[in-house]
Amino acid sequence: MKAVLDACVLYPTVLREILMGCAAAGLYTPLFSERILREWTRATAKLGPAAQVVAEGEAVSLRASFPKAIVREHANIEARLSLPDPNDVHVLAVAIAGHADCIVTFNAQDFPRHLLAEEGIDRRDPDGFLWELWSHHPQDVGRVVAAVHATACRLSGEEFTLKSLLKRAKLNRLAKALQSGT
Repeated sequence: MKAVLDACVLYPTVLREILMGCAAAGLYTPLFSERILREWTRATAKLGPAAQVVAEGEAVSLRASFPKAIVREHANIEARLSLPDPNDVHVLAVAIAGHADCIVTFNAQDFPRHLLAEEGIDRRDPDGFLWELWSHHPQDVGRVVAAVHATACRLSGEEFTLKSLLKRAKLNRLAKALQSGT
């Protein structure tokens, strides 16, 4: 499965790390454009200049780790598309050019399912997307989430529950699945 990752799902560190960990485990193929990466890194500026520098470094790492994930922008595809927010057309164009199955985004309002379906693309919220990966590959997703949890605890110097970490990342369904094992 190929999935375009919208900037809004790259922004939260825990979510990004889980998504990219699942991609590194071979559970799906991530796709994004240089513009999507720029949107993500610019959005971190509201956290301060140091946060943007860190995000830019992480974007370099993503490019190096997933060189085939970068989809070149296609103005000719963008020109024929229409979405409620014209600033999101480039994301749909990346999905079309990259032959994606879906766009993973929190932004349901600006990616109406009926418009995406015309292009053979689905919209997935991150929680549902990761839950689906877990339902097919529970051990692999479990390992990725456990590693992200351990790293988050180590870096923060705090011990917090996996459930609280996932809830903060808006991954409630995945948290419940991991907790119950079903």
